[in-house]
Amino acid sequence: MRDSALPAEETDTCPQVSVIIPLFNREKYIAQTIESIIGQRYPNLQLIVVDDGSTDGSTAITKQYPQITLIRHPNGENRGQSASINLGLSIASGTYIAVIDSDDYWRAGFLDATVEFLESNPDIGLVYVGGDAVSDTGEELYPMLPSDHVEPQDPSSVLLDCYFLLPGQSLVRHELYKQVGSFDTSFRASQDHDMCIRLAEVTKFAYLPRALFCYRQHGDSISVRSQRTRWTNGFTILRRAAQRYPYPRSVIRKRRAVLHYRMGQVMFSERSYLGGSGHWLISLLLDPVRAVKVLTGIDTSR
Repeated sequence: MRDSALPAEETDTCPQVSVIIPLFNREKYIAQTIESIIGQRYPNLQLIVVDDGSTDGSTAITKQYPQITLIRHPNGENRGQSASINLGLSIASGTYIAVIDSDDYWRAGFLDATVEFLESNPDIGLVYVGGDAVSDTGEELYPMLPSDHVEPQDPSSVLLDCYFLLPGQSLVRHELYKQVGSFDTSFRASQDHDMCIRLAEVTKFAYLPRALFCYRQHGDSISVRSQRTRWTNGFTILRRAAQRYPYPRSVIRKRRAVLHYRMGQVMFSERSYLGGSGHWLISLLLDPVRAVKVLTGIDTSR
């Protein structure tokens, strides 16, 4: 473990960052996640771990770090990632909020770079960085974003494609979470996309083209285990977004096409070929040009 203590005068001059880690059965990875945060050497850090009913050794590992505020749901219940992040937000006191999943990690300089950017750009509410998808053992697999990526500054783009990860890849002004409300606890998948959309509707985003985030891919990750839930929630997220914000009809139609295509993929993987074909047909009718691009791998929208 590293000692994160720094001179009091340096702490006083830096805005506080609250980092929230929702934790559920990640004893294999949680130490690296924590070390990557402490290793930032950021002088004014509030590190909150929310134990979401872990039954392995994750909690014991977390308790080895005196810098951490460890909290749990009543009776040690498992309430899901949204409820865990919300619980962390309820005690967070930082000017800025970062949420990071308990199997991902940051590279050196993440907090310095993102805090400096937001301090220098008061009109920006969220800044995100580049990074790499990594394997179970940390081997780099592919970059999270293309080398020519530019932030489009358009809520429609966020609605159409979840092109960055809110957990881990970004830093957000605390006041914005207060403005848009809590993470939706009815979602056990896609809650981060829902929150990104709501944030994009009220603030500007910015991108720092530095590979400072590592997104771990493994067979037990939520994104792998909950595809049907993810895309089912996507339809609810789209409906609510259309009621809340004046998105162009073409954008709503294109997003619905993507969702039907992805649901078709899920149903084919479940050998429900008739249902899958029905979703793909709807996708084709809603947006034939994009459907062809998705089928050919040109468009990888999520």
